[in-house]
Amino acid sequence: MPDARFAGLTPLFAPRSVAVLGASSDPTRISGRPLAFMKAQGFQGALYPINPNRAEVQGLKAYPSVADLPETPDVAIVAIAAEIAEKSITELAERGVKAAVMFTAGFAEMDEAGEAAQHRMVAVARKHGMRILGPNCLGVFDARTAYYATFSSSFDSGWPVLGRIGIASQSGAYGTHLYTLARNRGIGASLCIMTGNEADVTVGECIGWLAECPEVDVIAVYAEGIRESPGLIAAFQAARAAKKPIVMQKVGRSELGTKAAKSHTASIAGDDAVTEAVMAEFGVVRARNSEEMLDIAHTATRKIYPARNTLGVITVSGGAGVLMSDVADAVGLPMPEMPEATQKMLRDLVPFCAPRNPVDATAQVSNDVKLIHTFTEAMVKEGGYASVLGFFSMTASSRRWPGIREQVNKVREAYPDRLYVLSVITTDERRAELEADGWCVHEDPTRAVTAIAAMGRFGAAFAAPAGAAPPIVSPVTLPATTSSEAEAKRLLAAAGIQSAPEQACDSAEAAVAAAELFGFPVVMKILSPDIVHKSEIGGVLLNVGDVAAVHDGYDLLLARGKRAAPTARIEGVLVAKQLQGGVECILGIHRDPVFGPIAMFGLGGIFVEVMKDVVFRRCPFGDDVAEEMIRSIKGAPLLLGARGRPKADIKALAHMLARLSAFAHAAGPRLASIDLNPVIAMPEGHGAFAVDAVVEVG
Repeated sequence: MPDARFAGLTPLFAPRSVAVLGASSDPTRISGRPLAFMKAQGFQGALYPINPNRAEVQGLKAYPSVADLPETPDVAIVAIAAEIAEKSITELAERGVKAAVMFTAGFAEMDEAGEAAQHRMVAVARKHGMRILGPNCLGVFDARTAYYATFSSSFDSGWPVLGRIGIASQSGAYGTHLYTLARNRGIGASLCIMTGNEADVTVGECIGWLAECPEVDVIAVYAEGIRESPGLIAAFQAARAAKKPIVMQKVGRSELGTKAAKSHTASIAGDDAVTEAVMAEFGVVRARNSEEMLDIAHTATRKIYPARNTLGVITVSGGAGVLMSDVADAVGLPMPEMPEATQKMLRDLVPFCAPRNPVDATAQVSNDVKLIHTFTEAMVKEGGYASVLGFFSMTASSRRWPGIREQVNKVREAYPDRLYVLSVITTDERRAELEADGWCVHEDPTRAVTAIAAMGRFGAAFAAPAGAAPPIVSPVTLPATTSSEAEAKRLLAAAGIQSAPEQACDSAEAAVAAAELFGFPVVMKILSPDIVHKSEIGGVLLNVGDVAAVHDGYDLLLARGKRAAPTARIEGVLVAKQLQGGVECILGIHRDPVFGPIAMFGLGGIFVEVMKDVVFRRCPFGDDVAEEMIRSIKGAPLLLGARGRPKADIKALAHMLARLSAFAHAAGPRLASIDLNPVIAMPEGHGAFAVDAVVEVG
């Protein structure tokens, strides 16, 4: 069912009538270009120039004000100075105009006064049900309908290639750069939306509208920072439900890039690792650069997304086969070997071929083009590959190519359910012929492999079943301030998160009694809500082995605590059973400014501190997702019984992680973070226990 927040953007992106405030008779000026573009390309709706100083603009009747228009337009393009734009927005809203595209700059991207003016405009617009794209944006265009609410100079060198890719970009200049790259490669990207400051309409909402647009099959996104998460999450959900792939170039990975994003669009870049985790959750593929984004988007227009992707390669070059195999391995794209019987059959035909996969058919196929059919059909029929990549290099420009093309097309027509890709160097005319046949053509074979791998990631996301429901936890009441470790563990215990057996002790005698109850050795820790990082002050004692050591340890910990933090509130000492034989892990929660509570999992020690081998996920989630997270880290074999180690209790660990995510979600915005470090994952069947816990309250 269509989402109302996305459907409400239709007057903005698919209007029947357009007004242009500040319309110029000069078609080269910013305020004159939209009219010139729409007239040149034949926009079928009504065009209303608004200019109090002219009776006619570019051959169209002009109107002195919004109030003088003969009808209320669907959308208004605002191309006037910032000092009068605010008043114009009020006039448009009161007239009942449903959408405005604001080219005008000088708002939140400039200073506090501009930000205040921007807030006032949005408040007026929302009061009257009007949506604003921008300000400080390059607008939107849809070549299918000749709607050009933009002043981009990119059309001076040519018009868009019609196609079914929609682009959403926070940067206007880069959005038109992407469209121009697509046009120059002959890739059909008819629709491009550029959001600018996102005072109102966000890039997430634009993605959502594209997801529900029947004329768009593939969505390409350029994003610098995410301002709000509900619209983006809803858009990702809508695209996945519609089986529309999203390829996203998210910049701002580095600290410098993040600062640039904030200054450019006044956005909140957020934590890049968190944004990437949210993208992965919904099967959004992240492109490393614009070239890769267009490769993936173009390949996706074939609308074949294998949920269990495998790659079969036929090549006329053994070296290229090795190159493609390396890339497939790097991106996680399986290349199973051909069946032994099929390999023998191919070797009988061409003794010097290499038929394992990649299948090196050698240059012999140029001498006998019928062999191309035999080799390719064997790969598809016997090998059963979901995706087929043919590397023919410059053969596609040779006089023998028409015969080769005929043979490979016979296979493609007989088995149309596969993804077929060619890596060839040829003329634009022959490339267009192959694309029309049903092949996706890439010159570079490594880029082709990367794009094919992305199709499998889309397919897996589209085919994924609904996840298990998150655990149900008791209502969470957080303390007024960050509390001690013992209190944090009591709070988490109510949500079913187990700790090692322990006891808070306010005397040496009580500590001795607790140690004797648990059995030696024990762990002793300073207990204070004001000393979070206990190990840094020597506030943790391990392998405490007898009564005397416990008694002395109690006094030592109190002395160290008072010396390191004289004003700290010290509640005593925590005595805990020292667990033996498990694997140290770290579980945590961080409240992201955009996406809310985010769960983290990794192995403890060097794995998290040096190697940063951690995984993130938006809260809450069920045990199945938690187990998937655990198994996804590079160090997972240490939990799964590598080199004769006992298998850790993955089920118990996953259950703890899922319950932690549910607790964080239930705790609300006052929860700043949770740090369970370490958690000991005991051998299979013996549980997982939090050894240390910090619950930080904001």
